[in-house]
Parts: sequence; C-alpha cells; structure tokens
Amino acid sequence: RIPIVFSVFLICTENKKILVDAGCETMPKFDMKNFITPMMALKENGIDVADITDVIITHAHHDHIECVKYFPDAVVHIQEDECRKGEKYLVDNPHICTFADESMIDEDVKVVKIGGHSLGSCVVECKTEDKIRVLCGDECYSLDNIRNRIPTAKSYCPANSKAFIEKYTQGPYECLLCHNL
Repeated sequence: RIPIVFSVFLICTENKKILVDAGCETMPKFDMKNFITPMMALKENGIDVADITDVIITHAHHDHIECVKYFPDAVVHIQEDECRKGEKYLVDNPHICTFADESMIDEDVKVVKIGGHSLGSCVVECKTEDKIRVLCGDECYSLDNIRNRIPTAKSYCPANSKAFIEKYTQGPYECLLCHNL
C-alpha cells in the first residue's frame, strides 16, 4: 500500500472561479485518511460553492467527477467522449459544455484533450507571465515521470501518453499533478 493524494485545483481569474475536477467524497476500496472533500477545502479557504462559476472535468473517473453535483450553477466543461462516460454524474446539472479537442475557458485558461489516460482525458493549461502551468488530471501520476520523461505505465493510449510527456516536460511548462505519488 502506498498513500496517494486526491487534489483539485482552483483557478481565480478576473471574472471566474474555476474548479479543475470536482473530486469525490467516497472512494470504494480505498481507506481514506486525512481526507477532506473539495467543498470543505473551498469553505476552509473562504469560498462558497456558489462562487464557483465553472468546473472543468479532466476525465470522467469517479474521483474526479463525483462531487460535480455540489456545483449546480457552474458551467461544467467536459470533453465529449468523457461526457458520455460520466453521464450518471451530470444528470442534475443543466449547464454542460462539451468540446472535441480543446476549449478556452477564460483568456489564459485552456482545456486540451490528450487521450492518454482515458479516451477523452484532458489537461488544463494556465498561462502566466513567464510559464504555462499544466494541471495534468491523470495524464501523469508522479513527478518522477516528469523528471525522467517517462510516460505513465497504465494508459488508454500509450502513444498519447508519450506525446504528453514529450510536449509538457520541456519549454515553458510546469506540471501540477492531481495524485502526486
């Protein structure tokens, strides 16, 4: 057994509060310790769930999408193949925005389909003055993968996982991981 982290990210722009992945409150077959839900984390940081304008789902696995139900007023951005897989989590949200390959959420926030981890899995690129921070979803689990330029071992499409590593381990990119093993 090894411990893993379950992270979500909050991007605050001039006009939006964007949650990257809705996270989960349950994880069958996992022993959860020191775990707080995304809603509790937001509250601890002085942010009400009603303040979230947008939720980006990097892929439709349970630990990234289960809590989307707590953000009924937010626009949910999800890649079209992942939307089909995540339908059961999205039934109560009337604000679903799907895309094929990429989508601009705000001026400096873009979602890009990679398709390495799952059919429509995505990353989020956040442009700053000097770099592009990449919120990796599950395209990469470990900083060792980034440092050593080695794709994640378990992939839906190994070629796409390799292309992700080749692109995002050089240049202006800084990768931030959801599970950070």
